[in-house]
Amino acid sequence: MRTKIITSVMAIAFLASCNTKNTKSDMKAPIAEINPHEMTIHGHTRTDNYFWLREREDKKVIKYLEDENAYTDNALADTKQFQEDLYKEMRARIKEDDETVPYKDNGYYYYTRYEEGKEYKLHCRKKESLDAAEEIFMDENLLAEGHDYFSLGGLEISDDNKIAAFGIDTVSRRIYTLYFKNLETGEIYSDQITGTSGGGAWAKDNKTFFYISQDEETLRSDRILRHQLATEQAADVEVFNEKDETFNCYAWRTKSKDLIMIGSFQTVSSEFRMLDAGNPTGEFKIIQPRERDHEYSVSHFENKLYISTNWNAKNFRLMETTIDKPGKENWKEVIAHREETLLEGIEIFKNFMVVNERTDGLSQLRIINHSTEEEHYLDFGEAAYTSYIGTNMDFDTEVLRYGYSSLTTPWSMLDYNMNTKAKNLLKEQEVIGDFDRANYTTERVMVTADDGTQVPMSIVYRKGLKKDGSNPTLLYAYGSYGSSMDPYFSSVRLSLLDRGFVYALAHIRGGQEMGRGWYDDGKLLNKKNTFTDFINCGEYLIAEKYTTTEGLFAMGGSAGGLLMGAVVNMRPDLWKGVVAAVPFVDVITTMLDETIPLTTGEYDEWGNPNVKEYYDYILSYSPYDNVEVHEYPNMLITTGLHDSQVQYWEPAKWVAKLRVNKTDDNLLLLHTNMEAGHGGASGRFESLKETAMEYAFMFKLAGITK
Repeated sequence: MRTKIITSVMAIAFLASCNTKNTKSDMKAPIAEINPHEMTIHGHTRTDNYFWLREREDKKVIKYLEDENAYTDNALADTKQFQEDLYKEMRARIKEDDETVPYKDNGYYYYTRYEEGKEYKLHCRKKESLDAAEEIFMDENLLAEGHDYFSLGGLEISDDNKIAAFGIDTVSRRIYTLYFKNLETGEIYSDQITGTSGGGAWAKDNKTFFYISQDEETLRSDRILRHQLATEQAADVEVFNEKDETFNCYAWRTKSKDLIMIGSFQTVSSEFRMLDAGNPTGEFKIIQPRERDHEYSVSHFENKLYISTNWNAKNFRLMETTIDKPGKENWKEVIAHREETLLEGIEIFKNFMVVNERTDGLSQLRIINHSTEEEHYLDFGEAAYTSYIGTNMDFDTEVLRYGYSSLTTPWSMLDYNMNTKAKNLLKEQEVIGDFDRANYTTERVMVTADDGTQVPMSIVYRKGLKKDGSNPTLLYAYGSYGSSMDPYFSSVRLSLLDRGFVYALAHIRGGQEMGRGWYDDGKLLNKKNTFTDFINCGEYLIAEKYTTTEGLFAMGGSAGGLLMGAVVNMRPDLWKGVVAAVPFVDVITTMLDETIPLTTGEYDEWGNPNVKEYYDYILSYSPYDNVEVHEYPNMLITTGLHDSQVQYWEPAKWVAKLRVNKTDDNLLLLHTNMEAGHGGASGRFESLKETAMEYAFMFKLAGITK
């Protein structure tokens, strides 16, 4: 009965809002100064009136951003108490004194936990037994004191269990300083290594550490260096230099502990080198030289290397070889390529292999017995879900640890006996309050795209909801880099669902939900499929009477923010409101500027606009370049001043241009976090304040006030 009352009340509020003009702010919107800047390539000239907003240190730029923040605060002033209530509501669902499931590694059980009221993690361990005394070897709360932003990047323990290497970023540019801590005495050594990506790999001697250097201008991980404890950074030895500006590199230690690996990767190619972890001054040996359009990854067990590769296998296949003959001329097939199934990864055990696959848009875990060759799949019991292989440090075990979630099932960690097929639920995310998954309904539907392609969409809402067009609905998607957006649980999202919202997750092309071809069909010269798929999903929600154009909201971040920019240009009439978080909207200018972080490594995702074919195509959809004089939906756009991935000036310029071109009275709001970067505020609670603002913006437009 309570569900029906909530649904009907929210529907009434929503319908009332459809006939109500937005509350206008009594503050005038900031109008950015026009200072034309011409850019010419391929015989074509573009004029950017707001190019000057790139000058981060210019007081005039800072004032403009602050004026936009003040305007946003004023426009949402009537939601201030609602935002505070939402923040408290979302925070109240979180178990504050929580901890992760311990895993055993090298004689210690490791886990992290939170204490009530604290923003950051405690890193803990117990020697040999869970009944042993707890050792708090890293307290992020202490390290974060005095900083508006804090991130711990990488945490690596030496083989003798005595020294922790860890990185700290207090600016949110993803440039970390490495430190070393004696876990027996608590001493922080004098060694400090600046300009890293955080983390790395210990050698077996407990005094040699391999780390990744980060170029401070382009933020490209470009070199691997070898550091000896108790020496200066200037004495560190470069062991690898990734000179190709389209590649990044990284270093890690294999699960076997026997090899230190260096990986180089870009969008369509990869390459790996290995070194005996017991011989840190030795030479790295290449496994398979890089080739254009060849991606592979490596796992090690005893004398074998297992290679997941797309060599003559679009959806990848699994090969094996010996460690002394690593090149692909020696590879032997273990799992063949399948047109309908994407091979995403493996976990090796002494007697079993677990294969992480994706079929029909859903991740699956396939268990193979090495000796009997028998195999089976885990049964998850739901139509739409997320599953993943957890932390499995031990080779000699028949127990697989894995994670699971769905739109209605909180994040769970389980142990699965691969022999007996018995499951053991170790932990399920606790949602404080009266949450009952039985109160919610999930659906998985297929949407027909403009070209006939069937696009999956996952939907969740409270039971009792009527499909009569009266429901405010949020459509979310990403659709880039082959990143699959699987259906997952969010306690924060309950604040939407319990106020009558439908939440829909569109698995559009550009991700990898339906296999490698799904990604290929949503990048480069096929990028517009991403946008039209999303629009088709919005049209489906209206046609099937979940909502109407007066109740349909859209949200996306980063490359998903590019999606938002594209769809408001293409179909501005379809959306009541749009939230674009750290949006990548000035695509053509950014991709022409090799000094901007990440640009050169992105050519195989978007195309290189120095080539006219790609210039013309990117220009045809780049949101900033395609702003026109017409009506736009209500929009809330967020960014971070120190964003290392999408520079703050992209959304700032976009808003400035929209202000002078849009012909409506709808809200156009820009919020810049002046202390944070791409991920927003750090800490588990502070980020909820930004979510509360985004939700309050949508609730305001939907006529929901409490």
